[in-house]
Amino acid sequence: MQVDPRVIDLYNEFIHSALPRRDFMARLVKIVGTPAAAAAVLPLIECNYARAGQVEEKDKRLQTQRVAFKSADGNEVHAYVARPKGKGKLPAIVVIHENRGLNPHIEDVARRAALAGYLAVAPDGLSSIGGTPQSPEDAGRDAFAKTDAKRIAADVMATVPYALSHPESTGKVGTVGFCYGGSMSLRCAAETPGLTAAVGFYGRIAVEEVPKIKIPIMMNYAGDDKNINAGIPDFRAALDANQISYSINMYPGTGHGFHNDTSDARYNAEAAKLAWARTVAFFDHYLKKGA
Repeated sequence: MQVDPRVIDLYNEFIHSALPRRDFMARLVKIVGTPAAAAAVLPLIECNYARAGQVEEKDKRLQTQRVAFKSADGNEVHAYVARPKGKGKLPAIVVIHENRGLNPHIEDVARRAALAGYLAVAPDGLSSIGGTPQSPEDAGRDAFAKTDAKRIAADVMATVPYALSHPESTGKVGTVGFCYGGSMSLRCAAETPGLTAAVGFYGRIAVEEVPKIKIPIMMNYAGDDKNINAGIPDFRAALDANQISYSINMYPGTGHGFHNDTSDARYNAEAAKLAWARTVAFFDHYLKKGA
């Protein structure tokens, strides 16, 4: 079923704003014509964690656990950790979630990173309120909006020193994030000592923060993502002016969230596969080289 691009744009607005669900539904009905049509399109645009998932939670090649550690200011941060069995010390990747907190999709991405030969640590930015609500989907978005943004950022960024000092880490650490997490990955690159490399999916950072970046970065952008892409020229100019090593990959015909395979309408399998392959190759070069 082909989904009207206006529907996807509306859904992206909904998940990235405080738009009440009743208003979202009312606007959706106006686009598709009837409440029945709106009900039919919802399963195609909303995340369904049970439908997706590329690596089984109990994959026998991996060992996983849930951990807790302290941030610099003493807050307890919860995280999901995955790694391949029996591989000794490994370079680490911090996997940073979207603006809905740590959910099964991000945990699945962490397992993908583990299968690529990494110690993957996925923090829960909503640790300070007891963790990310798992259902309904709106609950994570709403909890995120109500939680102090500085608290969320501090807890996410605290995962870098945790990964650096982890007894199973080689001390080489990268970050990868999606949407909010993409922006946080760039912030980690600018503000967190000890990081080796960073990747962001459709994220952005204030241009004035760019000079603080001293490590290689890679960005993956959706071709049809006007809001995010409007800032790319200034971002690229700042990267060039500060002689920062970077690569920018654009995926034509894709929309914001194209890597998230829990949403049929937004997911683009071909672009997601390519973007993830590029991400792993980037980390292999910077985190495994010489290890």
